Amino acid sequence: MTDIVRKDSNQRLSRIVIHGDTVYLAGMTSSAQGGIVAQTRDVLAKIDDCLAQAGTDKARLLSVQIWLKDIERDFAGMNQVWAEWAPADALPTRATCEAKLASPDLLVEIIVTAARR
Repeated sequence: MTDIVRKDSNQRLSRIVIHGDTVYLAGMTSSAQGGIVAQTRDVLAKIDDCLAQAGTDKARLLSVQIWLKDIERDFAGMNQVWAEWAPADALPTRATCEAKLASPDLLVEIIVTAARR
């Protein structure tokens, strides 16, 4: 399977999978303490790093899924950070949903698909 590249793998998942000119990132969660703004900034920084490892960047986003612990409470704060980060001339398709996340401290998880340069 040399046509599929897997990076940052462990016993459960690969954080980055590259197939042809498409990059798939696993769900990214925050390592930061704090509210939705701090956690969203942390997650987006991780996404920037993973995209760079895969040879691309946020201007090449295709699709994004955003999972919030509490959509009513956190949607506006997440969108504020998203608007600062996402390139206005290269916005991906996007879905935002409420979900029970893996840890009670997690407020946001983001899944990304991007094109390579």
